[in-house]
Amino acid sequence: MDTAVWVLISTAMVLLMTPGLAFFYGGLVKEKSVVSMMMMSFGALGLVAVLWILIGANMSSIDGSIWSFSGNPFSNFGQEGVAGADLLNVAFGGTFAIITTALISGAIADRARFGPWMIFAGVWATLVYFPVAAWVWGGGWIQNLGDTLGGLPAVIDFAGGTAVHINAGAAALGLALVLGKRVGFNKDIAQPHNVPLVLIGAALLWFGWFGFNAGAAGSPDEAGLIVFNTLAAPAAGILGWIVVEKIRTGKATAVGAVSGVVAGLVAITPAAANLTPGWTLVLGLIAGAICALAIELKFNMGFDDSLDVVGLHLVAGITGTIYLGFFATDTGLFVGGDAGQLVVQTVSVLAVAIFSFGASWLIGTAIQKTIGFRVTSEEEIAGIDLAVHGESGYAMQSRGTVPAE
Repeated sequence: MDTAVWVLISTAMVLLMTPGLAFFYGGLVKEKSVVSMMMMSFGALGLVAVLWILIGANMSSIDGSIWSFSGNPFSNFGQEGVAGADLLNVAFGGTFAIITTALISGAIADRARFGPWMIFAGVWATLVYFPVAAWVWGGGWIQNLGDTLGGLPAVIDFAGGTAVHINAGAAALGLALVLGKRVGFNKDIAQPHNVPLVLIGAALLWFGWFGFNAGAAGSPDEAGLIVFNTLAAPAAGILGWIVVEKIRTGKATAVGAVSGVVAGLVAITPAAANLTPGWTLVLGLIAGAICALAIELKFNMGFDDSLDVVGLHLVAGITGTIYLGFFATDTGLFVGGDAGQLVVQTVSVLAVAIFSFGASWLIGTAIQKTIGFRVTSEEEIAGIDLAVHGESGYAMQSRGTVPAE
């Protein structure tokens, strides 16, 4: 297949992941805040796409020193100097910026105002995602870390273990701490209101993830490995999650199964082109099991990450990125390499996590202290769809009935 056609198809697939995320998140929240939850994904889609076109694509590529914070945002303002097939690559990169930002919203479900969320999304994409993308993929210091440290292997992050999942997961933790816990926060509050909607969203995510991982494949052989691994890791993730769930609670749930899919997909994202199929299956099992345990952290440690962005994206992103230090083909510690790959993977994980957490906490705190980020307790208890958007996700009243005489 022609490369441009494949990038075009992959761009459409990755763009579909954000509506898929909206369905996934929407089914997990209360029925009276499903519109609010889904609108945060669609709001991010609109705002971040525009920012990416104006300045983000420019910021994500560094021409000068590898230690530059980002590229020049005004080098091709509005992509005026870009044409032809290069615009396809810009569009493909933009879909990553969109979904990375949208992922964060799951941590603040049921209690966030839409306007402040949009401000956060725009500032975060500009000051955090665009620069980190430059560090990892655009000629920045993470991409050159191996050489900088003296002949070590290059950091491996094929499709976004650091730039997407650790970045979003650390930001989610920072923002969840700023907004605090939901009213009546406990294990019962976390029950999804619409399981079929969750499964539909997960199916769209898995479909789009084949473009997410394989869109940048450099050859048919590499694409074949990536597509295979994008099938294998989430399949194993299902098994890892539901086994842990069955042992812990006595039941294997549908929401648990698709959470295992997401855990496997997140874990394989940085590693899709650098693991053999056998080690991919092991990674999927590990990620599913670890994430099934990690979602309890919010109850044990007392932070309210509503939809487990930390327990899934941060934990599985770290798992997949560090796993490469041990099992990356030819360079991993246990498959022909030495500790060098593990060193550079660990440094990249720590750098992105610390930067994103700190920046997100500061941005969220500034918004909370000035215009306020949370809805009122009364609006939260009643359900925020009507208060924030003037809409309801479900029309429960009967229609077409004849009044009694």
